[in-house]
Amino acid sequence: MPMQVCMGAMMACTFGVAPSSLVVLPTNKVFTNMVPDANIMDHIPMVNIMPFGMCMSPSNPVVAAATAAALGVLTPMPCIPATPAPWVPGAVTDLLGNFPALDNVSQLMCIWGGVITFTSPGEMTVEVP
Repeated sequence: MPMQVCMGAMMACTFGVAPSSLVVLPTNKVFTNMVPDANIMDHIPMVNIMPFGMCMSPSNPVVAAATAAALGVLTPMPCIPATPAPWVPGAVTDLLGNFPALDNVSQLMCIWGGVITFTSPGEMTVEVP
């Protein structure tokens, strides 16, 4: 079941070596327990999408150059996310700031070939009996 995503959601990239946390600015003015909620437009590198440690994508020019210098041995280099397009598909029935809200089944594509997905939606409400 899809869940709304907010500030602090944990992400993974198929070519990254470490998890990263989603950063959501309070521009949409929608909050879950005082934490900003995200929409599909929260995809800006180094604003919303922080690095995933090291990048292992051979499509990344920095990784390709380091790999060539190492005589073909894959050489990971620091991750700098490159995510020019919005998250897809988003929660199309739930608008947030005139764009679909971001849910935990949405994916974000990096131009170096990585697919960014959520491992945790962020804020979770636990009901105490």
